[in-house]
Amino acid sequence: MKHTISALVRNRPGVLAELALMFKEEKLNIKSIAAGETEDPEVTRLVICLDAEGGEVELVTEKIAGMDWVLQVDDLARKEFVDRELLLVKVRMDRENLTQLMQIFEVFRASVVGMGQESITVEMAGDQERVEGLVKLLKPFGIKSLCRSGMIALKRGDE
Repeated sequence: MKHTISALVRNRPGVLAELALMFKEEKLNIKSIAAGETEDPEVTRLVICLDAEGGEVELVTEKIAGMDWVLQVDDLARKEFVDRELLLVKVRMDRENLTQLMQIFEVFRASVVGMGQESITVEMAGDQERVEGLVKLLKPFGIKSLCRSGMIALKRGDE
């Protein structure tokens, strides 16, 4: 089952390494991780996505919460949240498929950020399903390179 863990941590060196080591010790694979400062430069928000059973995630969440540099931790799997991921993708392009590619980009609200003689580079931000949908549609054209930021997420509402 997919889980999304959001943690507010003190912004200090080594936090990400300690967290990764803890996941390794628990034999859990991190699917994506995003980290960045919050409105307070002393605090970083980490968003970690992983596939794991509920009990495993509960144990890891408790271990994270017990670390001295953690201010708050939430398993967002059971809560309403807003998520986004940034995608940059370079696709093979020629005269025959340019119109079709541009239509796909328009449907997904992807923006062209670079163009060469034989390729086109686009960016798109969206939830994971939308990003995966665009990637699936572009595969037959020939993806030359691709980079995903990993998911970022916040709880919905006033919490």
